[in-house]
Amino acid sequence: MKNEDILSLFIGFFLFFFLCLVFFLNISSLELFSLRLSSWQDLNIKQAFKDFNPLSFLLLYLLLALCFLSAAKVLGYEFKSFFYSFSILFFLFFIVLLLSKHAFIKNMQLESALIALLLGIFLRNLFKLPSFFKNSLSTELYIKTGIVIMGASFSLNLMLEASFVAILQACIVSIISFICIYFFASRLFKLEKPFSATLAAGGSICGVSAAIVVGNACKAKKEHISASISIVVFFALIMVFILPFFSKFLNLDAGVAGAFIGTSEFADSAGLAAAQALGDERAVAAFTLVKVVGRDMFIGIWAILFSFISISMWEKSKEKINAKMLVKSFPKFILGFFALCILSTLFLHFLKDESKILFEKESLALMKELRNHIFSIGFLCIGLSTSFKELLRLSYKPFLAFFMGVLINLPLGFVLSNYVFVDFWENFLKN
Repeated sequence: MKNEDILSLFIGFFLFFFLCLVFFLNISSLELFSLRLSSWQDLNIKQAFKDFNPLSFLLLYLLLALCFLSAAKVLGYEFKSFFYSFSILFFLFFIVLLLSKHAFIKNMQLESALIALLLGIFLRNLFKLPSFFKNSLSTELYIKTGIVIMGASFSLNLMLEASFVAILQACIVSIISFICIYFFASRLFKLEKPFSATLAAGGSICGVSAAIVVGNACKAKKEHISASISIVVFFALIMVFILPFFSKFLNLDAGVAGAFIGTSEFADSAGLAAAQALGDERAVAAFTLVKVVGRDMFIGIWAILFSFISISMWEKSKEKINAKMLVKSFPKFILGFFALCILSTLFLHFLKDESKILFEKESLALMKELRNHIFSIGFLCIGLSTSFKELLRLSYKPFLAFFMGVLINLPLGFVLSNYVFVDFWENFLKN
């Protein structure tokens, strides 16, 4: 997992510097990496290819293949299998992009993130996928890379201004959610304490990653970590559809809705899909600050805390806690997000006014486009990894404990976003 953190950072920085280089050498060449499809109706698919450039399709494929096949080599994936897997995912991503341009899909307000997720779930549960393909779905790598790239579109001033509110809101939600799920699991349903802590971490911090890190830190059983991951994924997928629908039904401001999703979702990938489903960049930015910057950074703190509790109280061992665990557990891709934010801000600061406007319009716009493409591939991986048969095998006790935590987490996130911090989120990114 940590190797994926570091590699996502390298890929994000490579893409940023690559687009900067193209900008200075030949700005018009940036268009070659932009995949253009037009709106189409009924079965007239030819309309979609009115502005399509096959060269752009090829160049985009080669650029992303270079990044992720290099990462796969470092991660130790079987190169040939990953190459086939990535090629299939890229083709499916193109299908998703094509479907998202259909008039009916647009009227239904289904963004590409949800289409990718639904397509992946459909294929995973109706067809038997090749083993080489299933074993090469590196969801975390794609999602973390997209988050790192997202840092380029944030200004440092915005980060400094918004971080306090986002982190405060995230602190409130993380602490209350953790305590509630842990209490329900350990006291009400009498689950083992390490299992309860793993389940609570998955529901309050950053989903799958938190369940793995905290579960290992407090020495939870492997089957309990797996069960926690499955439960997190199940509820995260449900929230992908519920949260955008709820936000639109109540006509929430995009900034408020993004913060609400950031405090109510359980996984970065699912939350990003939900935020993107609103079709507003403000929602994605607000979600990122609350969930990724605010909640995800707790993973190291909770890991070292429960490692200490596990050793000193549950096992009563004399083993010493190593403070390096905090550094090891901290999600490095968040540092990449911050670093690219600072780098992008400094880069814009030294450009002249005309060049600055062009850079924002061309290079940063293409960075956002690449980010969305990579996220779509990640959402496909989530769907393709979700088996309903496996989810149905779960015991009802941890499921109910998590569900009771959800019943507290949802209204808490709504009140914080729509009442307590509403003035901030309603004005977020409007100027």
